Amino acid sequence: METNQAKEKSNYIARTSGLKLPDYIGYALGDVSCSLVFGLVTSLLQKFYTDIFLLNPLWIMFMMIAARLWDAINDPIMGRITDTVKPAKSGRYRPWLIRSSLPLAIFSILMFVRWPGLGETPDHMGTFIYATVTYVLFGMAYTMLQIPYGSLASVVTTDEGERNKLSIFRSAGAGIGNLPILLLASFCYVDRVTPTGEKILGENGMVIQDMAYRPVIIGVIIFAILMLIGCFLTFKLNKERIQTLPSLKKEKGELAKILKAFFKNRAFLSMCCASMLLLAAQMFTQSFNLYLFADYFGKGWMNMVAMLCIYAPIIVVMFFTPKLIKKFGKKELCAAGISLAAGSCLLMFAFRGLMPEAWWLYLILSFLSGLGQSFIALQVWALVTDSIDDIEVKSGVREDGTAYAAFMFFRKLGQMIAAITVNGALLLMNYNYEKGAVQSLPNLKVMYDLATLIPAVIFGIMALLLFLWYPLNKAKVAALQVEKEKHLAKEYESRNVILG
Repeated sequence: METNQAKEKSNYIARTSGLKLPDYIGYALGDVSCSLVFGLVTSLLQKFYTDIFLLNPLWIMFMMIAARLWDAINDPIMGRITDTVKPAKSGRYRPWLIRSSLPLAIFSILMFVRWPGLGETPDHMGTFIYATVTYVLFGMAYTMLQIPYGSLASVVTTDEGERNKLSIFRSAGAGIGNLPILLLASFCYVDRVTPTGEKILGENGMVIQDMAYRPVIIGVIIFAILMLIGCFLTFKLNKERIQTLPSLKKEKGELAKILKAFFKNRAFLSMCCASMLLLAAQMFTQSFNLYLFADYFGKGWMNMVAMLCIYAPIIVVMFFTPKLIKKFGKKELCAAGISLAAGSCLLMFAFRGLMPEAWWLYLILSFLSGLGQSFIALQVWALVTDSIDDIEVKSGVREDGTAYAAFMFFRKLGQMIAAITVNGALLLMNYNYEKGAVQSLPNLKVMYDLATLIPAVIFGIMALLLFLWYPLNKAKVAALQVEKEKHLAKEYESRNVILG
């Protein structure tokens, strides 16, 4: 009897686990909420800036680069705040879901407000300044929510299997949160017509479509309100099972030592880079495809169908992923999947001679690309949690807020890469952003080539990163769980902390 009690006492992972369905649903609602507003940036904002605010793509690119440079300061600060501020009764990370949601809702709406008279100057400088300020403030509010939310996965359970499920539910939540955005992005367009009501055709024979302001701003307001509700439900349905350890005396230069431990760790650094490229490719596709479907294919509705083709496989794959991981491993599955995504995009480019008439073939290949992306999309958060565990076991450093701040900064760099590639592609094809402009046929052909080649290259680099650089294969993750159990037992007992 005593032996069994001692064994139970020492099994720290088991005592800080035991998630139920409401825990998973509550955690998933957090990414539903985040996606409802972040999806506005990934899908709508770029084209909104060129078509409604009439901003030069070069200005947009500089604005987004400047915002990412500010994130280099803002993100670590937020990470240290969440790790060092005295926890509330409801936990260290959960309270931030309430604190950050209202500012995020406000700035999400303000980004899309078109104030009368603001952009009346020929250079649209007033609009540019307004867009820059609201975009930066949105990014700060989003960081204030995302870093604590990401860190929450590390304190609701220590069990690898449950963390894998949390990652799956979170990714499924992101997909659900993106669906309303896809509807808005697909049906906020109107056909361009002559004063007599005749549809205007582009040089490729397709009807030209323009973004309409009214459905966009109504949709943004609705999504911001839904985000507030989702954050509250995430707060209510989750529990921090892992107690925050008593604070030790802070040493001079501690942050530098922590960051050094992070970036010396091969698993963490490679996963940061892979996630950065994944977000860059996804954001590029979502933003640039709005131009592609409106100008090249002349079918705005294709945006919704194409995005469903990319994200619908997640719904099917998520039910088989735990078994596939158990058989093949997370690294192995994700690397093979992203290779499929790269190959599918290359096939889109190879069949460019059949486009735009063979739009159905483009959608089929989009489905194959989405199928390949599904595995890493579902497991990216479990992969980064594994890498944080690896850091803790090897160096004794466990600062989840700071770790997620560093990880989120790399994802912000992914946003910057997307901004550079989207706007660079528009500049390369000489995209005419003036109101009522018609794109030339040669420019449209360049648009299609860039829309397929850029994600193919990014996915190809990701596959190499996962196959050759990320070290935590199936066998190493299993060994890591054993080492983590030993580390937890030693760490918590030495500091007289009781778990559960």
